[in-house]
Amino acid sequence: MTSPHKERPTSQSKPKGRPHSGATENEKPLRRSKEKRKARGPEKRSSKPIAKIKESEYAPSQTSSNTLSADSLAKLNAFNEKASLDAKQKAPEPRQKEKVVTGRVIKERGKHKRDESTTRRKKKRVVSGAILEEGRGRRGGYMSENGERKSIGKGFWIIIGLVVLLLIILIPVGVLVIGKHSNSSTPATSSGPPPNGGSINGVTEGDIPTAAKGSYLDPFTWLDTTDFNVTYTNITFGGLPVMGLNSTWDDTAKANQYVPALNETFIYGTMPIRGVNLGGWLSIEPFITPSMFNSYSGDLDIVDEYTLTQHLGPSAAAQTIEKHYSTFINEQTFADVQTAGFDHVRIPFSYWAITTYTGDPYVPKISWRYLLRGIEYARKYGLRVNLDLHAVPGSQNGWNHSGRQGMVGWLNGTDGALNGQRSLDLHNQLSTFFAQPRYKNVIAIYGLVNEPKMTVLPVDQVLTWTTSAIDIVRKNGIQQTIAFGDGFLGLPNWKGKLQGINGLVMDAHQYVIFNVDQIAFSHQTKINFACSGWTAQMKQSINVATGFGPTMCGEWSQADTDCAVYLNNVNVGSRWTGTMNLNDPTRNVLTPSCPPNAGNCECTDANADPSRYSDTYKQWLLMNAEAQMTSFEIGWGWFYWTWVTETSVQWSWKLGMQAGILPTKTWNRDFNCTQTVPSFSGLPQNY
Repeated sequence: MTSPHKERPTSQSKPKGRPHSGATENEKPLRRSKEKRKARGPEKRSSKPIAKIKESEYAPSQTSSNTLSADSLAKLNAFNEKASLDAKQKAPEPRQKEKVVTGRVIKERGKHKRDESTTRRKKKRVVSGAILEEGRGRRGGYMSENGERKSIGKGFWIIIGLVVLLLIILIPVGVLVIGKHSNSSTPATSSGPPPNGGSINGVTEGDIPTAAKGSYLDPFTWLDTTDFNVTYTNITFGGLPVMGLNSTWDDTAKANQYVPALNETFIYGTMPIRGVNLGGWLSIEPFITPSMFNSYSGDLDIVDEYTLTQHLGPSAAAQTIEKHYSTFINEQTFADVQTAGFDHVRIPFSYWAITTYTGDPYVPKISWRYLLRGIEYARKYGLRVNLDLHAVPGSQNGWNHSGRQGMVGWLNGTDGALNGQRSLDLHNQLSTFFAQPRYKNVIAIYGLVNEPKMTVLPVDQVLTWTTSAIDIVRKNGIQQTIAFGDGFLGLPNWKGKLQGINGLVMDAHQYVIFNVDQIAFSHQTKINFACSGWTAQMKQSINVATGFGPTMCGEWSQADTDCAVYLNNVNVGSRWTGTMNLNDPTRNVLTPSCPPNAGNCECTDANADPSRYSDTYKQWLLMNAEAQMTSFEIGWGWFYWTWVTETSVQWSWKLGMQAGILPTKTWNRDFNCTQTVPSFSGLPQNY
């Protein structure tokens, strides 16, 4: 998302207040599925998991792939085999195997030879944690030291009976309580790893190499295995694993009747992009998921993903954040996005999906497999993907959605050059991975970096970095359109910059509510500005004689205030009410910014449940959205920010559509800027 703090003239784009076919004939598949995947139409649904494949059917001879520490794996396996042999030689007798069934461990009854004294080996049966031992020696008595069998008195059997009775009563109660607790914490969309000793889709823990057990490649460590191929592999491209993927794919799906299938050509600049962001998923943003930050007191200063993971610590952070990855966005999300009439999705993700650096508290690498699964879901529903690297090392803008709020440490400051090189190295890995044939149709736009704050960064250095990144990405085989951010310089100021490089599109993010002048527009003026002001800017930008050229709007919203909770940072107020105190005189807004003479500026009604919105306010919100869509389609089109939020209705297409303030289909609109805009005189201007 965009900056909550930077103010710019109305002629500039505004920072936001969050702040062809699949495989070729000579292609070597990563894995072979056991059954051929069928083509799916845009409306067809399937609950079948990704096909399982055998590790031996991978293609390790591919020149662009490599294994993860192959020598180390071999050495460790050899060492473990020797250690296992030594242990067996020392052990007086083999241990029984454990069988796990729905959380209960039951000792299997193996076949054992009796010894010369015919004494049976001790057996144990474990039920819900309680251990019941059968009688020693022969059932019905016990053996004395001299081997004679002794009888047992009635008192002993009475005691045994009472114990059994208590267990019969207590064990079901314990199981019921445990079951209730487990069910309440398990996401409905998740299919987590089985208890120790179980299997996932036929894969057992014994199938995982010893050296890989417990690593992020081990599916038995994954919270969610739904639709992942859990067959172990250490194959990589660009050093990034293909974990969870199947060897076949189908690019024949289309998002809707107005756009071509994935394996057909989408004509950008002629066919408008109608897309939506999956914000707050793989790059956490407080205003999108405030529940992740609400429980902490202000003095802890937990304001972004950096401070959140730092506070939680590695283990708790991994559990908390992977649960979010698993539940916030899932396959149903992509199905709903398609149903709403979208044809593209922009997926923001952060650099810690790939790696972390010394001192980073972020949860490393777990989000990578969710990104890969998300792309496969997009493919299934015919949705083209805009890959958006939302956070780079050092932070490119100092806003909370870059991971760490505060200083800009990318191409700036002591480690600026180091972080610039790190981000180029990341693109070297990413572009190598996504240059695989399987991605040539589903990934349509490859983004370099989200919202670099070029109002404070050296412009020449950002342009030099951008040119270097483009060279790397193209050299590694990415042929798709490459997106770069306008950096808040203003669209007209890009004339002459980066021109002459083919296959680029400029990404502008347009909001009126993060500018103290524009947020004060009346309701009628805001719609007129969307129709005339942004239309004029888009026309100027797409003309190479007056602007850069190809331009799209990668983020926008229908919101008319900056009242959403945490929108301007955790525990920070709003421009609208004049309570945005950032402890920085250059950025504070301590005077209300709602329209002049509007009365007391307040956020209560703006943040109200939409069922309380008046019909006139709903009409205005819908018209405001339709006006912006019309203007942005003068260029390449748009991506709404965002699909879903927990509470901020005016920032969620899903919630807005349910409330009747956004179209149920992206192309079904009543207003297109050719009609007269009503005065909305009866609509209060103070919320």
